[in-house]
Parts: sequence; structure tokens; C-alpha cells
Amino acid sequence: MEEITLESIRQAAERIAPLARRTPVWRSRSFDEKAGIEAFFKCENLQKGGAFKIRGAANFIFSIPEAERRRGVVAYSSGNHAQAVAIAARHAGIAATLVMPHDAPRSKVEATAAQGARIVFYDRLREKREEIGRRIADETGATLVPPFDHPWIIAGQGTCALEFLEQQPDLDALVVCLGGGGLLAGCAIAARALKPDIAIFGVEPELANDYWLSLQRGEPVEIPPPATIADGLRTTKPGRWNFPVIQRLVDGVLLVSEDEIRAAAKFILTRMKLVVEPSGAVGAAAVLAGRLPARYRRVGIVISGGNVDLELLANL
Repeated sequence: MEEITLESIRQAAERIAPLARRTPVWRSRSFDEKAGIEAFFKCENLQKGGAFKIRGAANFIFSIPEAERRRGVVAYSSGNHAQAVAIAARHAGIAATLVMPHDAPRSKVEATAAQGARIVFYDRLREKREEIGRRIADETGATLVPPFDHPWIIAGQGTCALEFLEQQPDLDALVVCLGGGGLLAGCAIAARALKPDIAIFGVEPELANDYWLSLQRGEPVEIPPPATIADGLRTTKPGRWNFPVIQRLVDGVLLVSEDEIRAAAKFILTRMKLVVEPSGAVGAAAVLAGRLPARYRRVGIVISGGNVDLELLANL
């Protein structure tokens, strides 16, 4: 597989332009006052499909050779990647099968099914989604679209930072949610190439700290399935492609508690009038909780998604 560079991210931006949106950057005076910084929010919750995932999924599917693409695609995801693959597959006119956990947010399951995809459910505590996905791919000839661990996915997700720094070039630091690592890895490659002196931080829930542990140990560490409210960040081990990029280019990983995630999502909803899912609020949670070193004053925060069940939204 090819090396992921700024040029491959620029090519991905051209490839996905017919489908992915150029999302806006928002400001909030109340957030700035509470956090004591100037914050700039890249609103991927307003992206096609409600999350950044369309960037990587579209770049991957549009990069598959035509003869292989006609056989369809299969993917596994708790929701946002599933929905993104379904949207991109529908745009390409091909079939999609999505492997999703039984406890995936209902809103994400319904949105994925609405795109015409076939859904196969599994038990995340007893079954391996990777094994199910590979079996379906072998049986059908479909191409497996991984959620984060592939150069095409990483390059697609990197278009988020490419846009962000075009819209707001004078950032001191970039704060990105961290699940599988595709978004953070892609954003780190783009941001470090465009602005070498920018600080880059990933944010994980304390209950889903596989990257934090892995960076401490210097090698990928696997954790049990985490019970965090941030369902999009429930990965158990860093990706083979993602980890070395993050290890090389990212300044640190910040951890936030479940209460801090809830508080940030509530603040964004009630004060900024943006619907954000818990996974998408972890960056803001880290800044509000004072996890970011004080020397950074102009901070870019990626709101990664806004697909949240109404019941959970009401409970916030």
C-alpha cells in the first residue's frame, strides 16, 4: 500500500468532492469564556451522513477498481462508518452489507438501513466483527471497507484538517477525537505538512484508552470492549497503519471522563445550538476540563459527528 502524504490527501479531497460537504467553522463566545481560549469548531456533525466518516468511506469506495467495485462492499461499524459506506455505495450504484452490533444507536441503524444497505447484527461481547466481515467478503466477492485502518481511509479523513486549516490557518493547536485513529492520523499528516509548528492532540474517553496505553508502552495494546457513552470510540486496539502515524506526529493523547463528555455535549447543545453525539464532544470536553496545556490560545476542535439517539439527547 502507498504512503499517505499531503498530496494523497489533496487527491482524496478532489475524489470525494461530489459527495462530501465542505463543513463550516463555528465560534462560540460562551465557550471561549468558559475555556479561557479562542476555540474554532470544525462542524463535521453537519457533514453528509452526520459525521466525518463519509470522507474516508467515499475515498475508499471511489478508489476501488471498477470491476471489483461492481461486486459491492461490506463494512463493520457501530454506526457512523456504516452509514457513510451505505451513502457512498448508493452514490456509486453498488450493493452494501453492514455488520453492526446489536447495541448500536437506533438512529444510526435506521439511517444506515434507509440508504438501502443490508444489515447483519452481531454481539460485540461474544463475536468478532472483523471475522464476520471477512467471511461475508469471501462469500460474496465484495470488497471489505475497514473503518479506520487503511491508507485510503486515512487520506479521506485527512481532508477534514486540510479544509480546517484553509478556513482557519492561524491555529496554535488541533484537538481531534480518537477512536480507531483514522481521523487523527489523517488530520495529523495534513496539519503537520501544512503547519509544522502546530500542536496536535487526540482525545479518548478514560474508559476507552487503548491509544493512551499504547503510546505509554510504545506498541499497540488491546483492551476489553469499553463501556463508554462515546459509542463511536469503543475500539479495543490501535490500527496497524494508524498507530505509527499517531506515534510520530501527535503531541499527546488527552483523557476525559464520562461526566465530562456528557457536560460538553450538553454545553454544545444548549449554548451553541449544535447537536453533537458523545463521541463528537470529547475534544470540547478535554478543552473545557483544562486538559490542554495553557500555552495554546487559538485551538481548533473537530466536532466529529452529530448522530445521537433522541433518548440519549434527552438524558443529557
